[in-house]
Amino acid sequence: GRVFETDGHHVKGAAAVMDKDFAAGLLAQQVQADTLISRTAVEKVAIRFGKPDVQWLDSLTPKQAEGYIAAGEFAPGSMLPKVQAAVEFARSAPDRTALITLLEKAKDGVQGKTGTLIRQ
Repeated sequence: GRVFETDGHHVKGAAAVMDKDFAAGLLAQQVQADTLISRTAVEKVAIRFGKPDVQWLDSLTPKQAEGYIAAGEFAPGSMLPKVQAAVEFARSAPDRTALITLLEKAKDGVQGKTGTLIRQ
């Protein structure tokens, strides 16, 4: 939540939502992690998701991801915050990598066998 001062110098609380993907990315930055793993319901990030010409992505640079974000390729409340948090983490320091994949594929993803890697 958030607190703000009202007229008469009273303090009032306000509801706030903290997205788990951004919170995980921020925590990973604070503990100086090299890799952020975001789990999702699909094995890889895709563009044109749900369409016959879907394209599953093995890797993305932050710049490429931002282009897809601007084009509206990722669903808000679903893949969009994961990709945004991954981009922010990858840009936060040299040699940081974000991985987006299924939880059960995380080990394979870290070994470069699956998932989508986001890095500079």
